[in-house]
Amino acid sequence: MGGYDLFLEDFKPKDRFVSTGETVTESQIIDFAMQWDPQPYHTNRIHPRTEAQGGLMSSGLQTLCMTFRQFQMDGIIGASALASPGLDKLRWLKPVRPGDTLHVETEVLSVRRFKSKPDRGAVTMHHRTVNQNGEEVLTCECVHILQVRNS
Repeated sequence: MGGYDLFLEDFKPKDRFVSTGETVTESQIIDFAMQWDPQPYHTNRIHPRTEAQGGLMSSGLQTLCMTFRQFQMDGIIGASALASPGLDKLRWLKPVRPGDTLHVETEVLSVRRFKSKPDRGAVTMHHRTVNQNGEEVLTCECVHILQVRNS
């Protein structure tokens, strides 16, 4: 599709977008977890619970935040985004480890203009976060409320 700052009318089902990648560091994992999810397997690489989990891993909440940061940083809906009523079908499928490089693949599932507020509508998107080995680590569906370009 190409281009950035898209509006509601620019989307159609099956449109796809792929973000740039980002490598996750051990310090990012620990810093996030210390503030928001201080479980030992997110904060201490030599803790017995961490070793039982196969090593330090990112909080699922951090992976979700990284997913949406990557999607937002690409500027696809930067000019038109108004809100989101939430996520559906959120799944954490595989641990994210220090050194993993993640990117986000997004597919438009549906687009509908609101009858009650014709200056906006909803785009439902399926977001997949994928590591450097092509493995899905997170999936979710999100409804994005977007403006119409010339309302």
